[in-house]
Amino acid sequence: MKRESKPMQIGRVTIGGGNPIAIQSMLNTDTRDVAASLRQLQALEQAGCEIARLAVPDMEAAQALADIKKGTSLPLVADIHFDYRLALAACQSGVDKIRINPGNIGEKWKIREVANACAARGIPIRIGVNGGSVDQDLRREYGVTPYTLYRSAVRNIEALQECGFENICVSLKASNVFSTIEAYRLLAAECDYPLHLGVTEAGSRHMGTIKSAAAFGALLCDGIGDTIRVSLTDDPVLEVEAARDILKALDLHQSGVTIVSCPTCGRTCIDLIPIAQAVEARLKHVRARITVAVMGCVVNGPGEAREADLGICGGKGEGLIIRKGEILRKVPEDRLVDELLREVEALTGERV
Repeated sequence: MKRESKPMQIGRVTIGGGNPIAIQSMLNTDTRDVAASLRQLQALEQAGCEIARLAVPDMEAAQALADIKKGTSLPLVADIHFDYRLALAACQSGVDKIRINPGNIGEKWKIREVANACAARGIPIRIGVNGGSVDQDLRREYGVTPYTLYRSAVRNIEALQECGFENICVSLKASNVFSTIEAYRLLAAECDYPLHLGVTEAGSRHMGTIKSAAAFGALLCDGIGDTIRVSLTDDPVLEVEAARDILKALDLHQSGVTIVSCPTCGRTCIDLIPIAQAVEARLKHVRARITVAVMGCVVNGPGEAREADLGICGGKGEGLIIRKGEILRKVPEDRLVDELLREVEALTGERV
């Protein structure tokens, strides 16, 4: 059962309330460079990003958001730290969401100023708690633990609630997978605000994807999570691709091809690894929600391919093209990929 959470409108995207899980990323361009930021936003959108966050280190960046907003249809989130005036300026620039940690904004009147500005414009706030921003008194007493992440989040929620502000989502990111999972579970049992999942400082493309998948898999299978970001030390486009693949693996993505392929063994009589890689690469940007099987032999192949919309079943130097368990034709090994892709185009109407 999916956890029931309040719906939150972020530009054209709604998270929570039973809506599909939205994929987020964060630009690594200088927000003050409008042209570079727009180029990256376009690349992110083409990759399947649905919400994009930008760093706002100073007033020039906050004001540049207005021009960036004019050049993209993606919902934009302003990432604010310490200076409440930057949050106010980002609101004036028309952003779709503010990410703050009320605890590092300062005095209550500053938090109220931000809450009032967001409320007046219908802009939601994400409370972003991570291992580096746990409340200092909790850190001193307990260290950085799931409990201190959770308690810091609760305090920040209460700070906004005291301002009469309820349009809130929350993230509790640690670099440790187990701490992340437990912190989210604690908060999920406490409130019905939508939750933004992430593992902070997850690492490079390979390990960062694995750590994120481990945390997201546990939480999403518990029904916890309304939007996700895979944080990688790499191109933000790769964050989007990783997030999309994680959701597809959990059968939670609304579009895209799911590849089913066997791990190969001594029975495999075709060069299956490059075939599977070629199929995956060529179908990477197909939006239709279909399953494609790439199987190496007749032992497991027909059974697995029978459950797929389309598939390859390898033989000795040749293979079968299969659709929903029915054999369409036998083709030579060097034609398998092209023949399969021709069937994908016919089925989906998309060019591959």
